[in-house]
Amino acid sequence: MAKHGVGDMKWNEGMIARAISLQTLNRRCVLLVNRCIWTGHECDVLGVTTDLRIIDVEIKISRADLKADAKKEKWWHRKFSGHGPAESIYSKTGQLLGTTQSVIYDKTARYWPPKVWKHYYAMPADIWTPDLLDSLPGTSSGILLLSAHSGSADVVVHCQRRAAPNKDAERLSTQNVMDIARLANLRMWEAYGRAGALAN
Repeated sequence: MAKHGVGDMKWNEGMIARAISLQTLNRRCVLLVNRCIWTGHECDVLGVTTDLRIIDVEIKISRADLKADAKKEKWWHRKFSGHGPAESIYSKTGQLLGTTQSVIYDKTARYWPPKVWKHYYAMPADIWTPDLLDSLPGTSSGILLLSAHSGSADVVVHCQRRAAPNKDAERLSTQNVMDIARLANLRMWEAYGRAGALAN
């Protein structure tokens, strides 16, 4: 798991996810799952709200990591638009083996990842600067900043920018919620297993 030192605090994804879950999402969500790909794309924290919509939280512990996020497939919609010119494939002896054509897609940016009602970036407050807004894929994402008092284990979450809701995001069905609940249950028992192994 990646770590990033800020002052006396050594940040990692698990610490940030726990703080977000307990402080920011605890009253809004009935389900929380870490490192989940239920939407088809990875969510560091996936929350199911009380009205059965999805909140996706992306955790970043460095500026470079945040800037690279815009390249992720979850932020792009690709539509097939045709094929490139045919290219011949030859063997080492010069014999024609066949032809191939590249696939061409039209690419447009998404305002929200698929199936997501609200999207947030969460990161240590010390790495945030206002110019990083220009690095984000769109203007819909919220910003959550985490800070800690020097010499203290207490972490405080501050909402720097609220997430804009995706009005087209559909509410989850009962079966959807059961699928996510089953995953959350498995993750809980896995966590107990890891904690027990460390204790022994």
